[in-house]
This record gives sequence, structure tokens and C-alpha cells, in this order.
Amino acid sequence: MEPSKIAKQMVDLQKTAFENAYNAVVLLQDQAERVTNTMLEQSMTLPEQGQKALAEWTKSYKKSREEFKKAVEEGYKNLDSTFAETKKSAKPKAAK
Repeated sequence: MEPSKIAKQMVDLQKTAFENAYNAVVLLQDQAERVTNTMLEQSMTLPEQGQKALAEWTKSYKKSREEFKKAVEEGYKNLDSTFAETKKSAKPKAAK
């Protein structure tokens, strides 16, 4: 098997692992947000200013989470294009 093909498969495995881990973190964070919001609605112990701060914090981490994912996906796209260029530039060996 070609070394570039093995490397491509390894990258694909890492990409899949990242996507699965990222999706798990998203599910966990979204569930924590729902639980927190439910508790705050029922207890009303947090002042409105604190609730606004919590809402801003939630908005901020969601934005950062998406920016992180975009950066990682861009890295994988660059890596894929590098593999494609390497494959194109590899010249077949001439038969003797």
C-alpha cells in the first residue's frame, strides 16, 4: 500500500474521531445549558443581571465552539488538498 494512501486513511480516521468528539461535547454543553436554564427559571435566585451575564457567556462559548470547528475543518481541507496535489505530482514509473 502506498505511504500517501496510508497517511490519508490516518487523517480520515482522525477527522472522524474529531467530529465524533466534537458532537459529544456539543450534546453535553447543550444539555448542561438546558438544565441550567430550567434550574434558573424554577429557582429565581439569580438576579437578572446575572442571568444576562450567563446568557452572554453561553452565546460566547457557542460562537467560540463554532470558530474552533471551522478552523479544524479548514486544516483538514488543506491537508486533503495537499494529498491531492501530492498524488497528482507523483509520476508513474516508466516500464523498462
